[in-house]
Amino acid sequence: MSGSALQAMSSMDRVSPRLDVDWMQLALEEARLAAAEDEVPIGAVLVLEGIVLARAHNRTRTLNDPTAHAELLAISEAARAARAMRLPGSVLYTTVEPCFMCAGALLHARVERVVWAVRDPKFGACASLGAVLDTPGHNHTVEHSEGVCADEARELLVKFFQRKRADAAK
Repeated sequence: MSGSALQAMSSMDRVSPRLDVDWMQLALEEARLAAAEDEVPIGAVLVLEGIVLARAHNRTRTLNDPTAHAELLAISEAARAARAMRLPGSVLYTTVEPCFMCAGALLHARVERVVWAVRDPKFGACASLGAVLDTPGHNHTVEHSEGVCADEARELLVKFFQRKRADAAK
């Protein structure tokens, strides 16, 4: 990111060094916002050099857009903030394992690392249904880890879908 883009960001976006769990807590805040908007509770935060470039949550229903996943929205916002189409050195924290679409975007954006809380057995493309980030032949490698704040993320998802099923049964 250019120095001028960093300077243009407000001081409120600057944070002290944090651990993965601290960054994931911000993603969980976004997931709670999604749930409050009747969106699947998935949140994402993209960080570069200790600075939050973007925070986002799922907005597929709100925007009537199947691509409005938290990860994609965060990557887009971060690229605009950095004034760059690539985000080398950045880390994306997301409450759920990225799908194929989001995993591809991570590769294209040259995100250095992705950390997710829980696997997605129906759509997950990084460990559950595929290993997009580990497929040989890419011109970029995205490191990844999972399980950070998994219990909290899982609870948000379980409660959301229990409520959806209960509402559908009425």
